[in-house]
This record gives sequence, C-alpha cells and structure tokens, in this order.
Amino acid sequence: MSEADDPLVNGKAPSTEGRDPAYFSYYAMLQHQQNMLQDTVRTSTYRSAILLNGPLCFHDKLILDVGAGSGILSYFAVQAGAQKVYAVEASQMAEKMRKLVESANTESEALAKNTFLKDKIEVIQAKIEDPNLPIPQVDTIISEPIGVLLIHERMLESYLYARDTYLKPGGTLFPSTGSIFLAPFSDIALWTETMGKARFWEQSSFYGVDLSALYPDAKDEMFGMPVVGCFDPRTLIAQANPGGYVVDFYTITMEELQDMTIPFIWQASYTGIVHGIAGWFDLHFSPPPSVPSGNTIAMSTGPAAERTHWQQVRFLLKEPLAVNAGQTIQGWMRCVVNEMRSYTIEAEIMVGEGQLTNPTIPLTSIYNLDFNRRRGKWRLHEQTYNYNYYPQSDNLFRPEYNCLYEPEHPIDTTVVVENNFVDDNNQFII
Repeated sequence: MSEADDPLVNGKAPSTEGRDPAYFSYYAMLQHQQNMLQDTVRTSTYRSAILLNGPLCFHDKLILDVGAGSGILSYFAVQAGAQKVYAVEASQMAEKMRKLVESANTESEALAKNTFLKDKIEVIQAKIEDPNLPIPQVDTIISEPIGVLLIHERMLESYLYARDTYLKPGGTLFPSTGSIFLAPFSDIALWTETMGKARFWEQSSFYGVDLSALYPDAKDEMFGMPVVGCFDPRTLIAQANPGGYVVDFYTITMEELQDMTIPFIWQASYTGIVHGIAGWFDLHFSPPPSVPSGNTIAMSTGPAAERTHWQQVRFLLKEPLAVNAGQTIQGWMRCVVNEMRSYTIEAEIMVGEGQLTNPTIPLTSIYNLDFNRRRGKWRLHEQTYNYNYYPQSDNLFRPEYNCLYEPEHPIDTTVVVENNFVDDNNQFII
C-alpha cells in the first residue's frame, strides 16, 4: 500500500459521507431490519443482557439507543424498567419506529398497542454525531453497532462518540467488549473456485481478444475479496488464540479503533495446506466495575456456534502455505479504516521461526519474502459470499476428508510458544 493509498493520511481517518446515503437507505428497509430481528441468537442475547441487568442498569435510568433501527433494543430497555429512552436513528426507519411508538399513545384504549411504551421513548431522527441533539447525560447506552469481523460498517465509531459525549461517568455500555478471533483454515475447493474465476482473464484468445494482460489484476481482485459465509470448523488447521483480540468499548480510543494490528500465534494441529485466515467475533455484555453484582452475557459468532446473520469471514491467500503438525504459525493482521464505511486489511502469516515484517511497510515494498511466509491485502467491504456449508452430524468424519492429516505421534501441547511481538497489553511491538 503506497502512502497515497493509505486510508490513514496524516493521522486523519477518511470520511464516510459519500457512502452514507446508500448505507442509511439500506437500513431504512423493513426487510433488512427483519433479517436482523429474525437472528434469534442476536435478538435473544440482547434481550437477556438487558433484562437480566435491568434492576442495576435500566430501572429508572435514562437510556440512549444509538442507531436504533426498528427500535427493538429501546423496547427491551422499557421492558427492563427504563425511565426514558432516547432512540437515535438516522435513516427513514425512524419514521416507522415513530408509528409503532405512537400507537401506544393513542387516546383510545381499544386501539392502543404496546401500552407499556407510553411516554417512554423519544425518537430522534439524526446521526448521533449531529450537534445540539436534545439528549441529556444518560446512565446506559445500548446499540448494535456490529458488522462483519466486528468492525465492518464503522458504526463502532458512532458508538464511541456517543460514549464520549453522552454517557455519565461510571455508566453502562451494552455491548461492553468484542473479541476478534483469527485462525488458519484449509479449503481446497474454495481456493480452486476463486483461482478459476481469476484464470478466466488468462485467456489469450477470447473471441479473438487476448485478455491475459488483465490476469494479474483479476487475481488481485478475486483474492482480495473477503469470503463471507459459514464454514466447517473442522477445516481449521489450528485453534484461535484463547480470548481473541479484545476490543474494550469502555476504554478504546477512536484512534485505536481506526488502526488496529492484531497479532496471532498458533500451533498447527494437522499437517496440511493453509489457504487463508478465518475470522469471527464474540460479544460480551458486562456492567462497568461501578455496578457490582451485574450479569455478564456472551454471544459467539464462531464456526462451531449457532449461526447468526454475521456468519464468519475468510481471507484467502493468493499462494497457499504448507504446514506440518506441531509447527508454530505466527503473524499479524492490520485493519485500517477506509472511505467505504469499512476497513482495508493486510496480513502476514509465517510458518516456523523468523522475524515478522513491520505492519506499516507497504505490501509493494516487500521483496523476496521467505518461502515460509505469505502476505495479503483485502478490502473488507468488497465481500463475496459462500453458502455451501450445512452442518451435518457425521460420526464417521475423518480429518483427511478435509485434506488435513493427523500427526503419527501426539503433539506436545504443553510447549509454550514464545510470543515476542506483543506486549503485556496485547499490543503489537514494532
């Protein structure tokens, strides 16, 4: 990535203004709100977190719902005893939410619906960043600001802005933390399918036209598209680092959120071919330390968990990487905001011993990478989709069915792999 292409220039994040009309038009549609509401894992987890912490974090409290959408979190907050909820929604969905809320305020008891909402919710159609909004300091902020790999759509920036602008000291954030998990995977079918799309442009006589000059560009494009969709957890060559890379919404700064480098270090469980890096996230809902005896609720979007509308994402390598069972795999993934309400992602993955390169060095400046090292670049918003995996109970499954091979002798998992590129706070050391 050249300096001109770097999404962060002079320390300033690129604007998303150009993408906002399409973004808010998308979320103004009931069918897209319905897709999220029908995600049982998502909706029931939020409801459990809010109701189970109702007495401490919601009862008689002032609540701010950021990016309220259909208003479902606002309704849960009222069910938990909120004194008042300020529901901020920038899209035209705010008008639809008003219809639902106002149906509780009708003078006719026979026609009234959702009477528990009466005089409890104020719908504000605006961006949370707009100046002079009629919102006081609140006790609790609720939001569903999450996208693919936790960070896609850059709604988390609005969440942090609301935290810094409207949350009382010691107030509650739901969700409170997110954890990003990365793991190496093997999927020869997915890799071959992607390569096949690129090879179309390798033809030297397509109706008499030589397309081959575009083959390198096609390969960059096809392999630069993150693949969204659920996948078989048995295709993972190693397990993700325990606990993942934690993004603490109570403490993370805007600058840290806009440029993150996630280190990883794995031990291969099988001999096989690494075709790329898989990613997913967990969400946690925990009251702050100032609220004792709260209930922590967690939700996973991992490949072994119940499906969600977020699914998982995989980043394919243009050139796969061979690994033996027991070998160490290490590397980093750098996520930097871009102008498309998303992130530009680069990663380096290395098998065995060696020194990782600096994440800030542009890909075009890396020459003569070792045979045991790969580096790739993806734009998280340029997603493609793969829905070929459907979980099946198969007691006869063997790893070799996924081209993964168990070691002849058990791996000593008690060996501690020295991680010399992160500090005690899990921050990357250049």
